[in-house]
Amino acid sequence: MKKQNKPIVLIPSPPPKERPSDFEILLGDIAEIRYVSPSDKQEFEKTLKEAEAMIVWGVTGEEVLSKAPKLKVISRIGVGYDSIDVDACNKYQVYVTITPGVVSNAVAELTIGLMLSLSRKIKMCDEFVRTKWAMPNTFMFPMGSDLAGKILGIIGLGRIGYEVAARAKAFKMNLIYYDKVRNEKAEKKLDLKYVNFEDLLKISDFVTIHVPLTKETTCMIGEKELKLMKKTAYLINTSRGSVINEKALCKALEEGWIAGAGLDVFETEPLPLDSPLIKNENTVLTPHVGTATYETRHLMALSVTNSIREVLSGKVPTNVVPEQRCKVFKK
Repeated sequence: MKKQNKPIVLIPSPPPKERPSDFEILLGDIAEIRYVSPSDKQEFEKTLKEAEAMIVWGVTGEEVLSKAPKLKVISRIGVGYDSIDVDACNKYQVYVTITPGVVSNAVAELTIGLMLSLSRKIKMCDEFVRTKWAMPNTFMFPMGSDLAGKILGIIGLGRIGYEVAARAKAFKMNLIYYDKVRNEKAEKKLDLKYVNFEDLLKISDFVTIHVPLTKETTCMIGEKELKLMKKTAYLINTSRGSVINEKALCKALEEGWIAGAGLDVFETEPLPLDSPLIKNENTVLTPHVGTATYETRHLMALSVTNSIREVLSGKVPTNVVPEQRCKVFKK
């Protein structure tokens, strides 16, 4: 009897140093995992032609889909999927899945970490210890401020925004939020107050952003919004870089409209080395590491591979993106 080939799952990247990877361990019984770098155009397109599933991080659209006749599902690692052309996926009858729920704790923890780094001036204190503390007649170390009693304004009270609120409550912060949809259950449980967008910007000591990148949220924080904030306020962004007008933010930091910013995401990634954000001493910057913990990445791998299993077995995936709910594709 002829041996039946397993369906191919394409991962557009070079093979990891440690093999087998989580994906190979979790899917190896039903699929063949192939790591192929897009820079190897000939091999990539050859594999793409046969692939029934893809695990992706970056941009995926018409150019890829048109060369993948067998493709049934694109499984995105993460919750943001602005880099995937969902309309094109609908056209080619390809499911798009994400990893909701499993990233919330890690991103919320980083958000709190950025707040603490700014409020207690940890970056400056670290430099002080390394360069000045032991020098003669050095007394003035950087002074910070408490989180307790400060107002935290949360823009977007989804899973991640909720987890940020839960952690900030433990720091005895006063919590307000803005979202298109009110969450009265969360308001009661966490003592959250719902306010409009402009009021949130005006009264918050910390503003943290947790919204998906859409046409509506692109550059939702610009010059006008930054000028509404307190001069003593800090802006935190762990969502998507393009939610903030970066040029306006640089101007706000340089001219002192706000006290500082903690950023994990940027309009251009990696952040160019000549960016004014790098030179500004009132910023704390991390390289898009919101989900970069061993535990969370393993949970993300479980979520991704579960979605692929569902599709390869003929089911509609549980974690399909909202635009594809109630859609059934047949390939």
